[in-house]
Amino acid sequence: MKKLSLKELGRVDNEGFKKMAKTPVVLMLDNVRSALNVGSAFRTADAFALERLILCGITAQPPHKEILKTAIGATESMQWEHHENVVDAINGLKKEGYKIYGVEQTDMSIPLQKFESDMGYKYVLVFGNEVDGLSEEVLPLLDGCIEVPQFGTKHSLNVSVCIGIVTWDVVKRIKF
Repeated sequence: MKKLSLKELGRVDNEGFKKMAKTPVVLMLDNVRSALNVGSAFRTADAFALERLILCGITAQPPHKEILKTAIGATESMQWEHHENVVDAINGLKKEGYKIYGVEQTDMSIPLQKFESDMGYKYVLVFGNEVDGLSEEVLPLLDGCIEVPQFGTKHSLNVSVCIGIVTWDVVKRIKF
């Protein structure tokens, strides 16, 4: 066994990435405080060739130095946009035909392993603030909520870890 070099991995360059078909998933960050978490979201979105990121409210935007530190160039490959108002952003995506799912612990959350996704739909996964979660005004606009089952003493995961877990699970259901 040997580690593969970057050349052996055969990754596309930024121009090739921008032209390739994307996974029909959008990541939306609702008032995420940490620019490091935002950078991680960019990197995850690039890794799974997602359509785009939508940054809402106080969520930091490139070219913030902490975003650039964790994104490692993904801010150059990924399409992104900023909206001051998360409600307006969600309503716009609903008009484009997206299914909108929040990632939050609610009385009606679906455990991630029971969430059903397929190629027939385009999805938006909305992740909230590290302390407060999703904004209250977002909840009535969602098609549903997903939560990652947890078994330890803590009630939540770091948002960047949660983004990776949920995104991979949804992408594998759509693509494989």
